[in-house]
Amino acid sequence: MTVELSPRATELAEHARQLLAAGGYNGFSYADLSEKVGIGKASIHHHFPSKADLVLTVVQRHRQQSVEGLAAMQQHLGDDPQAQLNAYVDYWARCIGDGSSTMCICAMLAAEAPMIPAEIAAEVRGYFQDLTQWLAAVISQGQAKAQFKPDANAPVEALALMSTVHGAMLTARALGDPDAFQTIVRAAIHRLAA
Repeated sequence: MTVELSPRATELAEHARQLLAAGGYNGFSYADLSEKVGIGKASIHHHFPSKADLVLTVVQRHRQQSVEGLAAMQQHLGDDPQAQLNAYVDYWARCIGDGSSTMCICAMLAAEAPMIPAEIAAEVRGYFQDLTQWLAAVISQGQAKAQFKPDANAPVEALALMSTVHGAMLTARALGDPDAFQTIVRAAIHRLAA
């Protein structure tokens, strides 16, 4: 799935992503986006007729970028599962540390799942399914190479690690301590190591 947007729509989607990471679906309005981008609400509606259209596009782009990013990282790091997991958590550690994205937008939206449009909730589920599948494959590969000695099977360990990573984002935010993220996720990866 490729989400192609005009330059202005791309700008709107990027600013909406930042607003989603900060406050979730119900934490922003077109008025907030209008102020952030410096254009009228009518112009936003021209690109995205409804907030649901905008957020769905943002989540689809986030999901697409995530799949592409994980594939590129895997190709770059080759056949080293531990390096792949470290690179994945390092990405989020950098985002949290520099403030560019202190929360995954899908984690924010998952917390609001009962209150957001069904098509957005479905895309959020897809994001987590993609991530879990990737993590399970990396953990399985690491187990085959004796890099990991998981307590449970790879799909269960993948769910646990995914939950730990996203919970660590929340903990770092709640404590106002970006280093808490690293401390938590490094302990989780260390637990997997043989």
